[in-house]
Amino acid sequence: MKNNILQQQIAYYRARANEYDQWFYRLGRYDRGEKLNQLWFKEVDAVKQALHQIRQAEEILELASGTGIWTQELLKIGKKITAIDSSEEVLKINCSKLNSPNVDYHQIDLFAWEPDAEYDLVFFSFWLSHVPPELLEAFLLKVYKSVRVGGQVFIVDSRFEPTSTANNHILNDDGSIYKSRKLNDGQEFQIIKVFYQPDELQMHLTEVGFKADVKLTEHYFIYANATKF
Repeated sequence: MKNNILQQQIAYYRARANEYDQWFYRLGRYDRGEKLNQLWFKEVDAVKQALHQIRQAEEILELASGTGIWTQELLKIGKKITAIDSSEEVLKINCSKLNSPNVDYHQIDLFAWEPDAEYDLVFFSFWLSHVPPELLEAFLLKVYKSVRVGGQVFIVDSRFEPTSTANNHILNDDGSIYKSRKLNDGQEFQIIKVFYQPDELQMHLTEVGFKADVKLTEHYFIYANATKF
């Protein structure tokens, strides 16, 4: 079941590449009306402000870099970004959108990824929630290994909020980490989605060696800034 759903997850994000930005920018099926859209972008701005509090970083590693929504923010604080994603399709969009010589792209399955360098900052958005709980510690240990002493990790992810997903998705609080997702063309995939509470995420980061500060926006996001000493 686990291997099958991990492959479905990769297939889902490959197939979703051309509509991923619709979710983030609240377009099409993700348009929840002016009031909720404004709330979403207000909370996005709060997370961006927290990210920009990080001092200039010479080298940044972005895991699950996607279509470049956060890569473009990282370019504002970093000189060199290594961007990794399992989807060739999203990497092409990212590269085309940013067209920056300061971003180095690599297509790698993050469950097979092994760190081979240390960075001032490791960043990933809306990825940790897709890691199966039994693989979480091993993944975070690899993240820890890839951060320089004195360096930081910054994580952004989703809170459980039914209006964060498409208007034809029903987000049930049924305790299951397996969720169904549909694309605009009706294709349906099973993915993993874990919604973390702040104390839970802080515990996981502390257990692998980070000193972590975890915060919530009012409705949509959980984010963490952690340091390796």
